[in-house]
Amino acid sequence: MCFGCRFCLHAVLSIGVNFLRRMRMRIAVGSDHAGFIQKDPIIEHIKSLGHEVLDFGPANDDRVDYPDFADKVARAVAAGKADRGVLICGTGIGIAMTADKVPGIRATPVQTVQFAELAREHNNANVIGLSGRFTDLAVNEAIVDTFLSTEFAGGRHAGRVEKIMREDDPNFKGVDAE
Repeated sequence: MCFGCRFCLHAVLSIGVNFLRRMRMRIAVGSDHAGFIQKDPIIEHIKSLGHEVLDFGPANDDRVDYPDFADKVARAVAAGKADRGVLICGTGIGIAMTADKVPGIRATPVQTVQFAELAREHNNANVIGLSGRFTDLAVNEAIVDTFLSTEFAGGRHAGRVEKIMREDDPNFKGVDAE
């Protein structure tokens, strides 16, 4: 019988399992042809951090349309098949804009480590768009590190995130113009 003592084996195992669940995540990754050169190195980097990766393609650098890969990654995150998503295109802009259209997704392009931290802390971003053309691989890896390790701060930001998410509700008529 466990009395909830912080020293009992049951409590220690429970804490350990919850810690591991938070630390090990399933990350959906996708790119277009412009981001393809960084996709595999970023996947390997994510795996080296102890996370599982779902690779949504493409399989080579042949020209493709980024909305198709943004959709695959965003839907995996929205459905709970992945905890977070990482997308790479030429700028990170179009691929993030597309992902953000999927209900339940809070996607943003990120070009700096600080923006990755703020996107998680303040906006609870669950998908990021990286630039494969204008951002070095080492910087993108640091962005991914921060994106995956930063928790949502909640507090005053929680109400704002709720307001962001109400935009997914087809019954939401918008904020009064007055």
